[in-house]
Amino acid sequence: MIAKVLSRIILKVAGWHVKGRIPDEVKKCIMIAAPHTSNWDLLFARCAFYIMDIDLRYTIKKEAMVGPLGWLLKKMGALPVDRKKNNSLVDAMVDILNNAEQMVIMITPEGTRSYQPRWRKGFYHAALKANVPIVLGYLDYSRKEAGIGPIVMPTGDVEGDIENIKAFYRTIIGKYPEKGVR
Repeated sequence: MIAKVLSRIILKVAGWHVKGRIPDEVKKCIMIAAPHTSNWDLLFARCAFYIMDIDLRYTIKKEAMVGPLGWLLKKMGALPVDRKKNNSLVDAMVDILNNAEQMVIMITPEGTRSYQPRWRKGFYHAALKANVPIVLGYLDYSRKEAGIGPIVMPTGDVEGDIENIKAFYRTIIGKYPEKGVR
């Protein structure tokens, strides 16, 4: 409750609005968030999802999970990832999704705030293996809009599906447009 009220205040002061919702029938999904170009993305996205009543988890590098910041990030839904270990994040996400009645896991497919021409495909393989849709979450800084875009059910055509997803994100302007999806 406090998080939702605080989120409304933050977005109102910053001039942002929220658009769209995840349909009630979608109980589990992988949500991707792109373009990820700024540290501000987490604040605005998390506020929007509190307002939308989306209880989501998101992946974050484990190095960020220290001290009071780590405690706060965990309370906000962080799932720490050790990017140095050769472990199967895809299988871990599939297990989490399969063992939950409701679950939204948010991932930034670029894996960085810099421009990345090749997206990591773990989100896609996790959604395919868990048989859940991919929800396209976004922050459009040009419109100050945080929202939910199309919902994509993976077909197994990895390159084709990802190209269709990227086509949507090419219409979204990140805080630093030069780092966005091309």
